[in-house]
Amino acid sequence: MISFFNSNSDTVIAVEHKSELNSNNISALEWLFCGKISQRESLEGIFVGPRKEMITPWSTNAVEITQNMNIEGISRIEEFFPSPTENPEHDKMLSRVYDGLDQKIFKIERKPEPIVYIGEPSAFGASTVDFETYNQQEGLALNKEEIEYLKGLSRKLGRPLTDSEVFGFSQVNSEHCRHKIFNGIFVIDGKEMESSLFKMIKRTSQENPNLIVSAYKDNCAFLEGPTVKMFHPASGSKPDFFVTEDAKTVISLKAETHNFPTTVEPFNGAATGTGGEIRDRMAGGKGSFPIAGTAVYMTSYPRFDSGIESGSHNKACTIEQEAAIFEDSGCRYALKARVGEGCSAQMALPDSAGDSYQGQQWRQRFWQQVWPVHYLRQPLHL
Repeated sequence: MISFFNSNSDTVIAVEHKSELNSNNISALEWLFCGKISQRESLEGIFVGPRKEMITPWSTNAVEITQNMNIEGISRIEEFFPSPTENPEHDKMLSRVYDGLDQKIFKIERKPEPIVYIGEPSAFGASTVDFETYNQQEGLALNKEEIEYLKGLSRKLGRPLTDSEVFGFSQVNSEHCRHKIFNGIFVIDGKEMESSLFKMIKRTSQENPNLIVSAYKDNCAFLEGPTVKMFHPASGSKPDFFVTEDAKTVISLKAETHNFPTTVEPFNGAATGTGGEIRDRMAGGKGSFPIAGTAVYMTSYPRFDSGIESGSHNKACTIEQEAAIFEDSGCRYALKARVGEGCSAQMALPDSAGDSYQGQQWRQRFWQQVWPVHYLRQPLHL
């Protein structure tokens, strides 16, 4: 069932729960949402809210907060924004327009599409889609050699491949993971090269290790760091006195590059980038303990209403024209990111740089590459 809360900021917060909320839970949620519960099971009006198919990161955090408040049975919490017009502007990738809110706003009624079988129709029947057609239709960018490999695999298995199998194979060479090229064998003028591209990259640290503690073993590298004084509770399992301790550290280096965040998806894209780099460094060795970090965000010019910066191909291009490129005027919400929402809270780590990155590009949240440096405590058992 779903209960609606009217917040003081004129938004509606929908709470999906498995059992009835008691009076104590309702009182706690009203305090949390700064609002009052509605006694109605449905609300009239036009609202903009998240797509029912996508649980937002905001919802995940909100549900965890209610669990820490000892409120059980809540599975999803989403915020909906009332609109005075029937066709409000919104980001169609993340949001949709609701004509009223009811008990079905989170119910997904779409059924899974049937499996598509890809193979050679001459061998597996006319209902089978050939590889060339499926490759073009889905934009998988498979080359001739890859298609021939898949055909051979299909013959070896004695069956057509499924759409999931072919799509998964295509992602091996996605923009985020090109291991088959970097680790591939190169044959130039009929001669096999002794090193792959990845071996050539690794050679630098092999020949000049210098202060490197670990490299190419995890999804981040470690350098020798200084001995620092740590100020922390004597026990992590109960309230205790704070103590100081000399601790040997290593410095982790991590480059987190993403297709997102971009002007298409600055908000959740930024969460993906920062979350990924924190995960990777904490998983270094047998588990590292982050102490402090810095972050450098490299961005392109956001290109807002004032036009594109000097040197661009079209100086007169405005935000509306940029949005038209994506065939969706709703992209303006993504293009014109809200000012003043930094990312330090999302990073969940003490940033020794503080607010020193509060320049215009930082505040507008257009991040494309993350190059943080963190101090981590030894031993890492690398």
